Amino acid sequence: MRQYSVGDRVVQQTYGTGTIAAINEYHTVVDFDEHGARTFATPRAQFEPSSTVAPPKRKKTATRKPKVPKS
Repeated sequence: MRQYSVGDRVVQQTYGTGTIAAINEYHTVVDFDEHGARTFATPRAQFEPSSTVAPPKRKKTATRKPKVPKS
């Protein structure tokens, strides 16, 4: 089994291409390009290496609360 590290790009059969966000002996978290973060059991996880570049992340914008007129 190939050992991956944080930042490696991988492909998973169900979710497609993603970047490894966290990994330890029990869990692997992958941030998939189209499906968000998913957690896998490290011993059972099946990934293939990917040579694709990660797409740029969208910046989160703050939402404003509408102003309520005073009575």
